[in-house]
Amino acid sequence: MPFQPPQRYQSPHLPFGDRRDAPFYGKHILSVRQFQRDDLAYIFGVAHEMREMVLRIGAFDLLKGKILANLFYEPSTRTAASFVAAMERLGGSVIAINEVRYSSVTKGESLPDTVRTLEAYADVIVLRHPQEGAAALAARYARKPIINAGDGTGEHPTQALLDLFTIREELGTIDGLTITMLGDLRYGRTVHSLARLLSRYRVKINYVSPPVLRMPRDIVRELEAKGIPQAEYTTLDPVLAETDVLYVTRVQKERFEDPALYDRVKDAYVITPEVMARAKDRMILMHPFPRVYEITMDVDQDPRAAYFRQMEYGLYVRMALLAMVLGKA
Repeated sequence: MPFQPPQRYQSPHLPFGDRRDAPFYGKHILSVRQFQRDDLAYIFGVAHEMREMVLRIGAFDLLKGKILANLFYEPSTRTAASFVAAMERLGGSVIAINEVRYSSVTKGESLPDTVRTLEAYADVIVLRHPQEGAAALAARYARKPIINAGDGTGEHPTQALLDLFTIREELGTIDGLTITMLGDLRYGRTVHSLARLLSRYRVKINYVSPPVLRMPRDIVRELEAKGIPQAEYTTLDPVLAETDVLYVTRVQKERFEDPALYDRVKDAYVITPEVMARAKDRMILMHPFPRVYEITMDVDQDPRAAYFRQMEYGLYVRMALLAMVLGKA
């Protein structure tokens, strides 16, 4: 029988190809505030199709000829690698600039100039920066789409999107869930963005943290105005049994000016098998990683530990975002 080349994957649900009239074509992805519930359903639909395509054929040439510039002013493992993997699985190429050690930034080049330089070579720029508001500043000067991969203690919208997608894929719904956020809620940009996204749904949110690491008041008031039930605690015990999603964050040493204060709070909460034994049988444990002390490695074998699956879901969400802003979804 003569060799038959593999058939190009055709989605039965979403037509992939040039869609310059599609939502988000040419748009920046800067903040979760720009997404309404219908937008989220669309993004997650595309992400689900990306997952199906990767599982069936691995890689395809949807973004062949397109170039991504990965501009990271801060260290990153998962976010940087997943954007590279996302672009390459879609058939595109990547210019990787990590920690800007070997770029003209070390010579004093401004962020707007760096962005305008890279967009001469690339079709989309993913930016991580230590200063809050840096992504919005870059977007003011950019002609190509900017995707915010984290700006200081501000937002991390693509992480929040993958977190929400994880919850939906793992539990089948978002409405009606109780989400408990644990750890560093003051500096954790992932929980800032996730809380805002969750406000689009019917959920209850618990915040568990030391007093010095409470969720910022502006976020609490913002969700309060939308009618989201919220409660604050300093220990996990009162809310563990009712929790459907336990979202753990590390205490971020790099955000502390006082090392002594960091040492006092770094071990405030540690998730162990003994803690998980008191949780629901049907719940998930999430973490944006990197972890340090806050989840012991013997928890990894628990089927409710979703954090490594969470990373994989991030690949599909970022594939979806790249395809969308480049008009291919």
